Amino acid sequence: MTAGAEHYFLGVDGGGTGCRARVEDGSGAVLGQGLSGPATTRLGIEEAWASISRAFNAALDEAGLGPDEVARTHVGIGLAGIGRKGALEALQAIPHPFAGIDFTSDGMGACLGAHSGRDGAIVIAGTGSIGLGFVEGRSLRVGGYGFPISDEGSGADLGLKAIRLALRANDGRLEKTALLTEVMQRFQNDPMEAVAWMDRATATDYAALAPMVMRHADQGDSAGRRIVQSAAEQIDTLVRTLFDLGAPRVTLLGGLSTPLEPWLAPDVRRRLKPADGDAVSGAIILARKAAQVH
Repeated sequence: MTAGAEHYFLGVDGGGTGCRARVEDGSGAVLGQGLSGPATTRLGIEEAWASISRAFNAALDEAGLGPDEVARTHVGIGLAGIGRKGALEALQAIPHPFAGIDFTSDGMGACLGAHSGRDGAIVIAGTGSIGLGFVEGRSLRVGGYGFPISDEGSGADLGLKAIRLALRANDGRLEKTALLTEVMQRFQNDPMEAVAWMDRATATDYAALAPMVMRHADQGDSAGRRIVQSAAEQIDTLVRTLFDLGAPRVTLLGGLSTPLEPWLAPDVRRRLKPADGDAVSGAIILARKAAQVH
């Protein structure tokens, strides 16, 4: 890095639900922030970049940085779907006004933020689930291959299991519980309605049932408890596997992390640590590390 003129650091977290950006100066003071809609390569590279640009332009505007400062700005971007074939190359080919841009996955960005850039791992329990980490220069990955073939213990997984059991109960193969009755009411108590819904449903649609499953489980519903206990065991396994692979610390993140935590095994709960920072912090750490190399 050249001495004299100040450098700036811009972090972007581009997820499936929205995109957040933040600009900091060399001392870590926040100068500006920006938000935009979903940014994932699943929408296409142009769409993802348009969303990222809206977020970082809003942050740069709020920070009041002009072209000279932008040219001294190092950027880190954590992006959902960066592993898709050709995505990284296409993003790296896009012209930009910055000193440099480094890309990583949204999950690795969250991991950098959770542990302040030190070695460690995260388990994300949200619509999907995955275990990710860095240990001594190695990247760790456990699960997270997408629903329905993977993403065990996720919101989508909870929803799928609830519908399966509800259909069995509707047939008389299983005892009806309050949860399973409520699930069938969503389909007007008609299995064929569930079939028609299934033909169009995404992981997000299945995950929309997760709060209902958690509510019934917390109220003692036997089917709900069975589903949530099984999900918690899957999350326990992801956490333990990351420790077995050498992660010195593991953090649980994602929309299901808080409701699921009481269901986790005592040894797992004891070993989890809270996150230091968020995925935008992680993207800024990526930008700072890259700036030291250049």
